[in-house]
Amino acid sequence: MSAARDYGLDDDYEWPRPPEGGWTADDLDELPNLPPHTELIDGSLVFVSPQTRFHALAMLLLVYGLREHAPDELDVIHEMTIRLSKRNRPEPDVLVIRADAHADPKQTWYRPEDVVIAVEIVSEESEDRDREVKPRKYARAGIPHYWRVEESEGLPVVYVYELDPATQAYGLTGIFHDKLELTVPFPLDIDLTAIDRRR
Repeated sequence: MSAARDYGLDDDYEWPRPPEGGWTADDLDELPNLPPHTELIDGSLVFVSPQTRFHALAMLLLVYGLREHAPDELDVIHEMTIRLSKRNRPEPDVLVIRADAHADPKQTWYRPEDVVIAVEIVSEESEDRDREVKPRKYARAGIPHYWRVEESEGLPVVYVYELDPATQAYGLTGIFHDKLELTVPFPLDIDLTAIDRRR
C-alpha cells in the first residue's frame, strides 16, 4: 500500500513541496487536498496516522466530561488548531477555550490566549511530539494547562500539567487513573473507566 493511500489519498497524489524557509500557519488554509488533521510544527507539515479506537473513545470521553463540568464562560471543542506562531499550528485532540473566542463559524484556528486547556492523546507515532515538542511550545505560548493522555490496559491515564509563569514551563500536578478529579481550572470529576460505556 502506498503512503498516499495510508492517508486516504489517491496513489497519484502529489505531496506538497515546502517553500524555502518552510510553510507558514496561513499555508494550512491555502494548500489544497491536505490529509485531515495536518499540523504545522516548525514550518514542516505533519501528517497523522489513522486514529485508533482508544484514541477516538478517549477523546469523546473527555469532550463530554469537560462539557458537563465547564462553566458558561468556557467551551470545549476537539480537533481544532492553535496558531502558536508563524511556523507552528498544532492540533490538540481536545481544547477548552474561552467561549468568546468563537469569532466566525468558518474559523479554522484559535489564538493561544483563547486556550485554557490543551489535551493530547498519545498514539504510537505521536509520542515524541506529545511528550516533548508540543508541551514546550504550548508552555512558551502561555497556555495555562496541558493534559497528556496515555493508554494503559485499555484505559486512559491522564497526566495533568500546570504552567509556572515564572519559568514558562509546565509542572506535573497529578497522574490520574480511573478517575480524573480536579478543582483547577474548574471543578470536575470524570470517570475514566467509563471510556467504553455508552450511558
